[in-house]
Amino acid sequence: MMNRGFSIVTELDNCDKYKIDSEDGEQTLPIIPLRNMVLFPSSILSVSVGRESSLRLVHDIEETKETIGVFCQQRPDIEDPEQEDLYPIGTSAKIIKVLELPDGTTSIVLLGIERINLNEITQRRPYLTGKVSPRKDIMPKEKSAEFKALLKSLQDDSTQLFRLSEMHSEASNMINNIESDILFTNFMCTNIRCSTAEKYSLLSEDNYVDRVYHLAVLVYQELEFAKLSHKIQQRTHMELDQQQREYFLQQQMKNIQEELGGSSTQKQDIEELMEKAEGKGWNNSTKETFEKEVSKLDRINPQTPDYHVQLNYLQTLVGLPWGACSDDNLDIKNAQKILDRDHYGLEKVKERILEHLAVIKLRGDMKSPIICLYGPPGVGKTSLGKSIAEALGRKYVRMSLGGVHDESEIRGHRRTYIGAMPGRIIKNIIKAGTDNPVFILDEIDKVGGISNHGDPSSALLEVLDPEQNSTFHDNFLDIDYDLSNVMFIATANDLASIPAPLLDRMELIEVSGYLTEEKIEIARRHLVRKEMKANGIEGEKITLRKNTIEKIIEEYTRESGVRTLEKKIGKIFRRLACQKATSGEFTTTTVKPEDLKELLGPQEYSRDKYQGNEYAGVVTGLAWTAVGGEILFIETSLSRGKGEGITLTGNLGDVMKESAMLAFEYIKSHADYLNIPHEAFEHWNVHLHVPEGAIPKDGPSAGITMTTALASAFTQRKVKPNIAMTGEITLRGKVLPVGGIKEKILAAKRAGIKEIILCHENRRNIEVIPQIYVNGLTFHYVKDIKEVLEIALLDEKIKNPLNII
Repeated sequence: MMNRGFSIVTELDNCDKYKIDSEDGEQTLPIIPLRNMVLFPSSILSVSVGRESSLRLVHDIEETKETIGVFCQQRPDIEDPEQEDLYPIGTSAKIIKVLELPDGTTSIVLLGIERINLNEITQRRPYLTGKVSPRKDIMPKEKSAEFKALLKSLQDDSTQLFRLSEMHSEASNMINNIESDILFTNFMCTNIRCSTAEKYSLLSEDNYVDRVYHLAVLVYQELEFAKLSHKIQQRTHMELDQQQREYFLQQQMKNIQEELGGSSTQKQDIEELMEKAEGKGWNNSTKETFEKEVSKLDRINPQTPDYHVQLNYLQTLVGLPWGACSDDNLDIKNAQKILDRDHYGLEKVKERILEHLAVIKLRGDMKSPIICLYGPPGVGKTSLGKSIAEALGRKYVRMSLGGVHDESEIRGHRRTYIGAMPGRIIKNIIKAGTDNPVFILDEIDKVGGISNHGDPSSALLEVLDPEQNSTFHDNFLDIDYDLSNVMFIATANDLASIPAPLLDRMELIEVSGYLTEEKIEIARRHLVRKEMKANGIEGEKITLRKNTIEKIIEEYTRESGVRTLEKKIGKIFRRLACQKATSGEFTTTTVKPEDLKELLGPQEYSRDKYQGNEYAGVVTGLAWTAVGGEILFIETSLSRGKGEGITLTGNLGDVMKESAMLAFEYIKSHADYLNIPHEAFEHWNVHLHVPEGAIPKDGPSAGITMTTALASAFTQRKVKPNIAMTGEITLRGKVLPVGGIKEKILAAKRAGIKEIILCHENRRNIEVIPQIYVNGLTFHYVKDIKEVLEIALLDEKIKNPLNII
């Protein structure tokens, strides 16, 4: 009957001042083409904007507040209309409001001003622009009695039409508030339900009297249709009353059936629920709630949807363990054996689990810890959960949080609609069957943030707070549930993406990347056996030598964990299995390093090796990466010039650039100490480069390396052979500690480095590293950059030194 987005006639006093000046005759306006909508003067219309060109127009006009032209398309399916695709008569308009809706769409509110002709399209990009001219209405000189009667009839029919519609009160108030005949006519033209062609016919009618006659006919037709619809609705209500009567009769039949013995299905459901409820460790409140909900189920007709919602709720209630806990295996030696069997290394995590077991053994009871294992992918964080569950003798459940954006995934849905269910926390507790499982919250750093579906990361606060999770509230259960006995173990790759309140509730344990030596042991103890079994050659006498595994790690993988290593070993065994299936025997049973090119293809990665000390200004540094330690070379060269400071290249980050500037300023301020002429800084340009420019580099740990390189370049002194260094510097020349020491010294050892310079505070990091990894290395612990230069720079100058003056 009425357009659902029907206009509210307001702000009409401003229409006259926006009209096109008739003396100008023609004006160029931006144009919005409409689909299936016609805008009339002195009316307001809400339009949803979807086309890119129209969105661009709205954005521009929102700032300039210009008048636009609004024309209806003759065919709504045309995406990019030409002039011939638009009706030639439209309406000038103002955009009085722009609405950004929650679903991402944009809606605008248009105020129609006056009718206009579209004379010519002058521009098609970025949106339509055309020349338009005003189109005047032909008004009657005086209102005849017949015309007054026509207007009265139109007003009466319109009022009656609105009385039959669902918008009766709002529309009636508007009609009563409109005093102008023209405003009333345009209001009805906008809101009458008819085809686009009919509405355009009304808009294009120049003679005002003819337009009113045309509108009266359309309103009368719509009124007759509304009367017929109203009659049909009354008849439908009578049929609904009949259906309600039948429903009451069915309820009476149900009561009679209950007197005779009850519904067999419903009775069986209730009996099963009562049987499962026996022996549950419920408190009085929970027991009372269960009995109340069972009584409600008994009164619901099994044929209605509400019955299944209620039954599902009660089945969830009795499916929870409610205090039923598995007995912990408190044999600490056995737990140590299981953890060592399944995972090599990871000593901090193993120590924490064994500490927990020891406290339980001594105290008899303890709330389970909430641990967060964080580190790079592939280091065994998730699989560690299974080993912990086995070591403790507990059930194991895992819940992946990656991509979870709905709070109801954690807290459950409210029982207000069909399909409601508990959250995944409660579901997994039901799946475990005990109140104290090892519960893995995988990828907690990838859980979604605030959205229109709530904030799941905030919902986890209650789960992971030992002071709150004893009364965890699931929306579906609507009863507090005790999660304090659950051992929650969260895993994450990046702590920076975890909200601070959530991070504060967990005990953080870093699971760093494996060293090459550790990867070799993991491959020999676990991966080789696993991949042989996976590829059907278990039991065959095939051997991967230790140096073969090391070559796979060094030349075919670059990772912190062992996932890619496992894939490469699997590829080797698949190639061997293919040989066995094809020819009946293996071409080799011992895989040597030289066989890898045939089995895995050419070398994929290479590690840097120490390159000697024949050049001044080239010093070996140590760097930490997400896939382990690396050595890097700091190269410094001097060229004659005007002393224009220092040039830095090699894709360096801001922190690393600052370290280079500090090093340069230190060298300049200590030129006398290094016997560098002050004139050198005025006649030589300095260029510092870190090779492999495609790889971004950052961090402060190259500070002492850069200082040594600059000192060597300006003094032309050789750097001590087979030495590397890492440490941050200050402007005063103090050496500060850095991280990643374990990975860095292993990288130095692989590269043939014999001596390493470190900050004296990093001594503690060396002391916790097993002796096998530091054998053959000499460490120099320093406090000041002068100590570094004394150790690293030789008195001997390079061959053919520059004459620095």
